[in-house]
Amino acid sequence: MANIKLSGFTLAKGKELKGDDAFAFKNMENLTVAVVCDGVGSATYGAEAAQRVCSYLLTNLKGRPTSWSLQKSITHFLKNINKILYTESMDSYEREELVTTVTLVVIEGNRLYGSNVGDSRIYLLRDEQLLQLSYDHSIEDEAMAGVLSQAIGISDSIEPHYFENDINQNDKILMCSDGLYTVMSEDKLKSGVSAGAHYLVKRASTLMEDNLPDDTTAVVIDILETDRRSILKQAKLIIPQTLKKEQVIDGYRLIKPLVQNNRTWECEQNGVNYVIKFAPIEVLDDERILDLYVKEAWNAIRLKAGYFPKAVIPKNRSHRYYVMQMIKGDEVKQYINKRLLSIDEGVHLAKFLLEMNQYLLKFDLVHGDIKPENIIRAQRKGKTYYKMVDFGSIVEIFSINSRAGTPSYLAPERFMSESVTEQSEIFSIGVVLYETLTGKLPYGEIEPFQNPSFKKPKDPTLLNPKIPKWFGSIILRAICLDTECRYKNYSEMLYELENPEKVKPFFDKSLSLIERAPVLVYKTGFIIMLCINFFLLFKLYL
Repeated sequence: MANIKLSGFTLAKGKELKGDDAFAFKNMENLTVAVVCDGVGSATYGAEAAQRVCSYLLTNLKGRPTSWSLQKSITHFLKNINKILYTESMDSYEREELVTTVTLVVIEGNRLYGSNVGDSRIYLLRDEQLLQLSYDHSIEDEAMAGVLSQAIGISDSIEPHYFENDINQNDKILMCSDGLYTVMSEDKLKSGVSAGAHYLVKRASTLMEDNLPDDTTAVVIDILETDRRSILKQAKLIIPQTLKKEQVIDGYRLIKPLVQNNRTWECEQNGVNYVIKFAPIEVLDDERILDLYVKEAWNAIRLKAGYFPKAVIPKNRSHRYYVMQMIKGDEVKQYINKRLLSIDEGVHLAKFLLEMNQYLLKFDLVHGDIKPENIIRAQRKGKTYYKMVDFGSIVEIFSINSRAGTPSYLAPERFMSESVTEQSEIFSIGVVLYETLTGKLPYGEIEPFQNPSFKKPKDPTLLNPKIPKWFGSIILRAICLDTECRYKNYSEMLYELENPEKVKPFFDKSLSLIERAPVLVYKTGFIIMLCINFFLLFKLYL
């Protein structure tokens, strides 16, 4: 998540190059997970256990059942990996060899969930106070100092320590193995945590004259700001079941619905017209749909660039909605039903779509549903400009959702469960350009849930002779089925649009030679036939 910064670092003890500690962390779409494990040195395979626990927790928390609470998920996965490692040790070695401590932190929205088994620790730094959140599972008897009462893989059952709490802006969470906190006092930890994990571990090494007595690991989670989406989701707001013309909600007078589902309306307030989009009724029964709507509203208000309509969420709203600037113009789809775009307009549209996607990339986002229906063509002082009006399809780049978007504009790899990438977005841009300049879809109309077979598209310059050869080559390369031939990045395609003299003719590798270069084939054939005729004449007169 963009509001969270993560850092991690580890050093082996003494002069060793590799230790038994392991850590892993990942910022996912709605979840942040961090793990620190200290493989027990007395166990032969402690390091392997530490690595496996890190990998197991990251993978399983990412794919956890949606019906499970995070507490249930955390407890279940910790007990399960313990059972796996303990059973494997007993079966293979007849003793506990795959043994490690573990600390786990999961952040969802503005809520912190944590757990630990063993004596690796979790601290929270808030308002200059350092608080230990974890519990040391170690035997308190002085004669058995350092002996663990619980660890992953040490017995067939465990009881993890579990906690949860809200997080605040500027909170810092420190996760570390005992190699760090036995060397550095809490005052030193508190003063160093803001500098990050690398500083803490290196500072500990310096204190020990670069001869650490134990493997030492730290992970620091820095809460840069609270999660606005979580705050938006938790707001207690009315979800109107029905909406009607002339209804007034928070001063906005509804004029007419703009979408068939009657959840998006043209409205008016103080003589100014806007677009108001209400949450779908389904959010009352389906939290997943509420999450999607909140994400859409959040993207609408944070993507402050000229590519999109301006959007706001009124502070004192009583219903769940957001408000957008009203753009007076035509959907590009409606416009091309009457006339095709001119070549200049097509180039302008191409640059608009590529620059918009470059802007989204700064947020690790892609649009996900580029099509003429989502683009408004408008006029300002006699000049044409475009706006992208759909926020609901915007997703994180590399998201895997093979059916997200409109089938006729999806890249073929999207039908095979591959992730959304710059290349798949470039394909959609190419399809839009092809359609707006020729009136045809390059691969025909594709119905939802259809498994399409993609045939070779016609050269757009044959359908519209006004299209320059260089522009036709750009479009064909953008919609190429072979990703090896398609543009890799937005910047690559944008460069060629801005430098048409450098565009090379594009030929699909799967095309026959006569399809790629008919003139060359005919010229070559003519020369060969001419040579054969001369040869026959020569033989005839001998």
